[in-house]
Amino acid sequence: MTPEEILSHPPRKLSQAQREGYFRDGYLLLDRIVPMEIVEELRRTTTEMVDKSRKVTRSDAVWDLENGHSAARPRLRRLSAPCDHHPAYWNYVSGFLGDIAADLLGPDVKFHHSKLNFKSAEGGTEVKWHQDIQFWPHTNYGLLTIGTYIYDCDMDNGALGVIPGSHEGPLFDQYNDKGQWTGCLGEADLARVAREKAVYLCGAAGSLTIHHCRTVHGSAVNDSPADRPLLLATMAASDAMAYTGNPIKSRYEHFHVRGQPARWAHHDPRPCLLPPDWSGGYRSIFALQQQEGDGQDEPIRAYAM
Repeated sequence: MTPEEILSHPPRKLSQAQREGYFRDGYLLLDRIVPMEIVEELRRTTTEMVDKSRKVTRSDAVWDLENGHSAARPRLRRLSAPCDHHPAYWNYVSGFLGDIAADLLGPDVKFHHSKLNFKSAEGGTEVKWHQDIQFWPHTNYGLLTIGTYIYDCDMDNGALGVIPGSHEGPLFDQYNDKGQWTGCLGEADLARVAREKAVYLCGAAGSLTIHHCRTVHGSAVNDSPADRPLLLATMAASDAMAYTGNPIKSRYEHFHVRGQPARWAHHDPRPCLLPPDWSGGYRSIFALQQQEGDGQDEPIRAYAM
């Protein structure tokens, strides 16, 4: 659906001004919109999941570990697909967040993936400036990611930063000159981005960040003494069809949290960069941007389309 078509539907949770602001700027910050009883449940659930990570000694398809992780002091970068690992996450994403997603994507909304980024205290890894849609391209750009601050988030612990209006700008190449996928903008492209206009989405517990799939965004190192867990849920308009496989698989992929499956695909005329073929396994954005692991001297196999 086009923004005009989406805005023609009555809002469910957001104001019309908020919806218009999202389409204009490519992001929203919704302060303290999540009821505290839901936040408390997410906190309990996250504590439970962190306790499970104490037995994990190396990164795998579920856990991405920060340097220094141990049973005594868990240091985590990411829990992939949290909705698959605890019903509280899925109940929240498919329930409370569904109407908000529908206000910005249209009445028919499907789940794409989820992740829980921890950004551990005193050195939690930065996320370099990047755009999301190149990781999982679709026939149109009707996708967004909603982040939930489970605890207060400020500049010291790595609040999400966005470049207003960048969703209407170019889609950048996130490969380097050796043909390696880096998952972030190169120096030449960064020089074209108005980073001086960056807005950092600080918020109290229960606040939501929402960013368009083309919006340039990132976050700094967490220098504070507290972890900064951010629950992220990516949703798609029903008429947005994936070109490639989902790098973060989920049993709920394509589940419609609102409305019905589309019978017609919507094709945006703007092209979209294809990512590497991750059918043999996906490394997290942290590992990709920090160039961890083997094979960094070889181009990554591309999709054959």
